[in-house]
Amino acid sequence: MRAAILFLIMINGLYELEAQTDRFTSSPLKIGTNYRIYPGNVSQTEAFITKSPVDENTFFVTCNTIMFIPFFISEGIYVTSNAGTTWYGSDTCKGDPIGYHGGDPGITIDKNGTFILTRLGRTPFVGLYSHFSTDQGRTWSSQQVISTDDLERAALMSDAVAASFNYGQTYAAWVTFAQPFPVMFAFTDNGAQKWSVPKQINQPPNRCAGGDIAIGPNGEVYLCWAGVTDFSPFKEILVGFASSSDGGANWNVNENAFSINGISGVLASKNNIRVNSLPGIAVDTTHGPRRGWIYIVTDQKNSLPAGTDPDVILYRSTDGGSTWSTGIRVNQDPLNNGKTQFFPSVHVDKSGAVDIIFYDDRNTTIDSSGVFFSRSLDGGNTWSEFEISDHHFMPSPIGGLGQGYQGDNIDLSSNHSKILPVWMDNSSGIYQLWTVPVEFSDINHLEETNSKQGGAGIKQAFPNPTKSLSEIRYQITVQGSVSLKVFNLTGKEMATLVNAQQRAGHYSVKFDASNLPPGIYFYRLRAGNFVSVWKLVKLEESGLSD
Repeated sequence: MRAAILFLIMINGLYELEAQTDRFTSSPLKIGTNYRIYPGNVSQTEAFITKSPVDENTFFVTCNTIMFIPFFISEGIYVTSNAGTTWYGSDTCKGDPIGYHGGDPGITIDKNGTFILTRLGRTPFVGLYSHFSTDQGRTWSSQQVISTDDLERAALMSDAVAASFNYGQTYAAWVTFAQPFPVMFAFTDNGAQKWSVPKQINQPPNRCAGGDIAIGPNGEVYLCWAGVTDFSPFKEILVGFASSSDGGANWNVNENAFSINGISGVLASKNNIRVNSLPGIAVDTTHGPRRGWIYIVTDQKNSLPAGTDPDVILYRSTDGGSTWSTGIRVNQDPLNNGKTQFFPSVHVDKSGAVDIIFYDDRNTTIDSSGVFFSRSLDGGNTWSEFEISDHHFMPSPIGGLGQGYQGDNIDLSSNHSKILPVWMDNSSGIYQLWTVPVEFSDINHLEETNSKQGGAGIKQAFPNPTKSLSEIRYQITVQGSVSLKVFNLTGKEMATLVNAQQRAGHYSVKFDASNLPPGIYFYRLRAGNFVSVWKLVKLEESGLSD
């Protein structure tokens, strides 16, 4: 029997109350064959990608590169000048002193096309160091010191907004491993030839972890990080946020922008690999309707809208980070279905669409994973999902690098015509970086086809809140079966307003809530493959009038 699962998700005041079956099949997407970016005999883990602001077909990818006999750790340098058709590079960043690189790279490309890389150092060069390349990664400068503290990997971003007062500055942010484990910040305005003195951004009530950085449409600098417990496995319990409108001279800091319930620890079902839910950030810098919106993605469980298994959860701010939405569940498989999504990364493309990739095992066995790509054209309200991996792999720790380590970051970027994701998997016998360019034309064609197969639209009930009578208007774009139902908070059906075959067109229906007790209800429109659910508030007689 195909059991129906009823679940509830709150999205910034919008609730999705969805009847799902216990079977989920992702939409088919025309993709090419997955391929390794730079096949080699060293482990490649923790992928990062950035696009040049000078040439949109030039992408720079990096990762940790690791070998044990003889011992070797460095940063991969992989470059394409034709948007992923061919690649060149090296498993070693060859900036002196080569023998003391410690991996954990951050990368960016500045307004002049200069490649900039930060990394950790090894004894006696403990701390954070940078290198730059003016020939697209072929040769590298010697190291420049940024900080000599014991610290976490730095996130790196360059201001490529031509109208920005700080145009061309490059920013680095990281967490220092010393009380109170704060977020630190430094910048360079000369292509990483010299850096500013590091500056402490916050005074955290909880130790910080991770950290990511993004640039707004007017050159604003945005930082986010996880607040974690003070004991192992240092579980993420909140996301902090800071913003600067003057290139990092002054900061507005919110130590607890919103609470989360992260997945820190190990995944027993996947050979005890170590996982986390460190937040990633992206900003819409297009000239579209959501210009300036900020998006932060995490991975959570056991706290709605996440279920009892790890789910990808997105938060958004429409006011520069002053306020944040409630969580939005990105993966659209049924809630609590035992499937695991982890290591999400977020990007905003040329159209203002929110793009997220993550590992996902819904189409394979519990001990394995594939790679999924989710895309939202409306700021996160609705999502299209596609599996972009053409094979699955079985995650496993890389011995000798701490409990369960297999790398904990995958990434994506885009130009005018395609998405370019990067991830690591060990299907070749060793962890290597993989990719497959995904054309926007293929995505758009599929989304248009899905819309034509069964589309609709619905408007907010009016009045809402109401004491008795509300009108709900909706549109059907394709003739077919239509239902419009009302549910209470527990998912119990309270009324069926429409259950019929309807032609394409505009419709309205009256809902009399006078016999219902005061509270929150939901009305759900289902038309073909389209489902949308909205909140309706019923007031007491002494409340606001209709």
